[in-house]
Amino acid sequence: MQMSQAQNRYKADLRELQFLVFEQFGLRDLLSKEPFAAWGEDEVRMVLDETYKFATEVLGPLNGVGDREKCKLIDGKVKTPTGFPEAWKKLYEAGWRQLSGSEEFGGQGAPRTLQVLVEEMFSGANVAFMMYPGLSLGAAELIDHCGTDEQRKLFASRMYGGKWGGTMCLTEPHAGSDVGAARTTAKALPDGTYKIQGTKIFISGGDHDCADNIVHLVLARIDGAEAGTKGLSLFIVPKYRVDASGNLGQPNDVKVASIEHKMGINGSATCVMQFGEEDSCVGVLVGGVPHQGMKQMFQMMNYARIGVGIQGLAIAGAAYLSALEYAKDRKQGSSITAWKDPTAPRVAIIDHPDVRRMLLGMKAKVEGIRALIVKLSMHQDRATALGGKNDEQAAYHQGQVELLTPIVKAYASDQAFRVCEDAIQVYGGAGYCQDYPVEQYLRDSKIFSIYEGTNHIQALDLVGRKLGQAGGKHTQEFFADIGKFVSAKQEDAVLGASVKNLAKAQEAVGSAAFQFLGWFKGGEMAKVPLNANRFLEMMSELAVGWLLLEGAAIASDAQSKLTKDQKDWFFYEGKKQAAIFYAQNVLPEVVAKAKMLGNGDKSALEIPDEAFATV
Repeated sequence: MQMSQAQNRYKADLRELQFLVFEQFGLRDLLSKEPFAAWGEDEVRMVLDETYKFATEVLGPLNGVGDREKCKLIDGKVKTPTGFPEAWKKLYEAGWRQLSGSEEFGGQGAPRTLQVLVEEMFSGANVAFMMYPGLSLGAAELIDHCGTDEQRKLFASRMYGGKWGGTMCLTEPHAGSDVGAARTTAKALPDGTYKIQGTKIFISGGDHDCADNIVHLVLARIDGAEAGTKGLSLFIVPKYRVDASGNLGQPNDVKVASIEHKMGINGSATCVMQFGEEDSCVGVLVGGVPHQGMKQMFQMMNYARIGVGIQGLAIAGAAYLSALEYAKDRKQGSSITAWKDPTAPRVAIIDHPDVRRMLLGMKAKVEGIRALIVKLSMHQDRATALGGKNDEQAAYHQGQVELLTPIVKAYASDQAFRVCEDAIQVYGGAGYCQDYPVEQYLRDSKIFSIYEGTNHIQALDLVGRKLGQAGGKHTQEFFADIGKFVSAKQEDAVLGASVKNLAKAQEAVGSAAFQFLGWFKGGEMAKVPLNANRFLEMMSELAVGWLLLEGAAIASDAQSKLTKDQKDWFFYEGKKQAAIFYAQNVLPEVVAKAKMLGNGDKSALEIPDEAFATV
């Protein structure tokens, strides 16, 4: 089946989403109670159904269109691909962007867990398009959280509703990920505003034709401020100046210098932005507070990092289900049981053992990463629900959010690319062609491991900050939660052997964490970044293995009450087999990686620069 000009190729398994929220993670416990009193199970199910409908009918058909048409810079303004402005309007008219937003500004106060699953389906259908409203929501939430009352009413209210868009502007040409080296300046003006001047690069949604105005959140250094990140302040810099009533005025000297030509997400305008080229760009301090730029920006960056994890999950899930559909339909070769018979009938390639291995590996990764992201979002919702009622438990849940954020961002984004790679392999040569969607999924997914803090930055955040946060309490609680599950299920008749592999993996990750502590104390600092990525992968695989097995245990109990002629019997069997596959094929690698980490190999440090190549 070849791709027409505007054709939806996206699919989602709603039964899987319902299993996670209702059977594994207990969303019902929070529904119909403050702060989610307006939400019940029926409302959640309805939103999931309607989200899927919107994703397949509105966003999905534009995914290939955006990839082919790309964005264009015409007379200094970005023109998005055909259908994007109309889709933006429909998205906001339907209220999708205000689902979990502040009720003060028209939000519906839904659990963050539900918002996460909505984001997954929308991003899976069209990740490039969702960059625009995704960043706008993050910027609005930052202003809502950190801004003055006047800024919240003027900017955040219009951004939540889609009248105005938003961006985050950190990266500069000379600095890359070294945000502290920023040269963008801010000069105080007599009226309390600031004159902004500088260049920012890789600005997603830096300009577009979907909203009336775009509110840029710009990191800049006020004249005289100290060097490094501590001297940075955050400014609200709109594309068009606005008065106190929100009326648009003259252009604010914010210009698009160029659009990047990228490997993927071509429907998203990645811009080089020039602020103050004519010395007339004006911004206001977020919250009216100077030198708090990085602290404030982390509000948005943490949301964005979780969002990138959701993007990775979304594309991986879309690629897996596309490959599964193709494998069931494509007939090639005979069954392995008749390999010597040249007259044997051709079979669907899903019958071939290696294809089945790839498909089950993809299923396990996708469902495990989804469980990890829903686990994080449930911690967020429980922290919100318990705040002011049980501060100790609220702190526990918030601590798990902090610990899991770099894991979600890095592991989901790394594995998205690998799942897409396997999806193409299932298709064979057809997958390498634009007639099918998986080659676009692979190109779109590569950026996820790079933006919003490269995955190496996430690994350094995990080992350098998060493991020891609160005196190591969050990490200890994470291990304790896994330990409770191991104790309860290690003798299970079906899952016992797999749970014992989980226990071995947990022990390996724990010993590796102590290895980092030894390096820190022993002054062997170079070994920390050398091994941080491996450790993050180990801890991610431990978390995913745990949650898959937890889901499998629930599925096993539910399956025992069913007969084999019921559809759910097969759904639960899939949960069990995916968990067993991951436990038997991935978790043993965690133990092997711990041994490699413990060996302390320094060859990458000891090789001279000149020895890499003679060119």
